[in-house]
Amino acid sequence: MSAYVTIGANDSEASNRFYDAVLGAIGWASHVEFPGWRAYSEGGNGEGFTIWIARPFDGGDANSGNGSMTGLFATERAQVDAFHAAALANGGSDEGAPGLRPDYGPDWYAAYVRDPVGNKLALVCRNES
Repeated sequence: MSAYVTIGANDSEASNRFYDAVLGAIGWASHVEFPGWRAYSEGGNGEGFTIWIARPFDGGDANSGNGSMTGLFATERAQVDAFHAAALANGGSDEGAPGLRPDYGPDWYAAYVRDPVGNKLALVCRNES
């Protein structure tokens, strides 16, 4: 099994719409789904790192972890811009608009968002284009 992260959702429909758009902006797609669960991978082929969006096992409300963030890498800066725009258009909120972050390195171009539950996501591109 490949490495994965599970991100909690309270409203599967809203979270799936958000992640379909945001991850779709960087070439990811869902590769498996069952009630309350949807998995995404690069290219939607189920290989490599997987992101699961799911209701918590304990039946309680999903909430964001203070200090927790899921970070992904993009191959071009336009993906970072599209990721940020898709997040804001699909129920997410801004945590840092696309741009260079020189404190992290001279080529660290990133955007930070929160999903409908408040989970923080980052997308980083280290290419100059």
